[in-house]
Amino acid sequence: MRILSIDGGGIRGIIPALVLAEVEARTGRRIAELFDLVAGTSTGGILACALTVPGARPARELVELYRTEGPRIFHRSLVRRVESADGLLDERYDDAALRAALAGYLGTARLSDATTRVLATAYDLEGREPYFFKSWRADRDAPMVEVARATAAAPTYFEPIGVDGLALVDGGVFATNPAMCAYAEAARLAQEAGARVDVRLLSLGTGRLTRPMHLADARSWGLLEWVRPLIDVVFDGVADTVDYQLQHILGEGAYTRLQTDLDQASDALDDASPANLARLEREAAELIAARSAELDAVCAELVAP
Repeated sequence: MRILSIDGGGIRGIIPALVLAEVEARTGRRIAELFDLVAGTSTGGILACALTVPGARPARELVELYRTEGPRIFHRSLVRRVESADGLLDERYDDAALRAALAGYLGTARLSDATTRVLATAYDLEGREPYFFKSWRADRDAPMVEVARATAAAPTYFEPIGVDGLALVDGGVFATNPAMCAYAEAARLAQEAGARVDVRLLSLGTGRLTRPMHLADARSWGLLEWVRPLIDVVFDGVADTVDYQLQHILGEGAYTRLQTDLDQASDALDDASPANLARLEREAAELIAARSAELDAVCAELVAP
């Protein structure tokens, strides 16, 4: 089973979007044709839906979701900043622009309409447990717009969403990197089919955080000061942990992780400024150039009969 896994990371999703555009350019095929399962969390979940919706646009056009829609999605008026206390008393952003963008890219399609298997993560606040949208299961189906909105409901950034009686937030709270979840699903599907587990997994990151949190500063932080940094720590730490696990479980022959350190761009989930978008695109271009040989090898395997 050929698996694609896409991390969460807000506006930084432009990095995997550009990598996927490169994959399509090198293979001459659409992502949904190359993979048997596409898994995504948050911005990765949005991409997973957009890449597999019937009549999906090429990956290169999905880059515009970040260039054009990103600044609209992550825009706050002065009134919003004051009312939310910068996200401490209420969510930072109204979701009207996000919903409009999702409707434009996903239309009225349901997850079950996906042209290949799709897995998207969320967390159920009332049930206090992870929740997985699965395109191949009728009981885990929903409109793609709602799936994408739920998986991207990052705490303090967007309000939770109700879907089928569940109160859902961003799956990044437990699976910023959904690759292990995807592998577990592949193993289950293989077992149900009476086959051995045989996977080729491509995992795409949205940039590794490099800004240090200094002990001298953190020692004096209380609840309010820890809110934003704690989200970053949880999201980034989980992503690296999954990478460590899969390196040991699958090894190089079956697993490739394309990730870059954010040395130039901001690691903020919501910095959609023109300058930062340009820096993120440079980070993606440098990642593609540095890992070009590995990318070629992955593409060759994806198009092999």
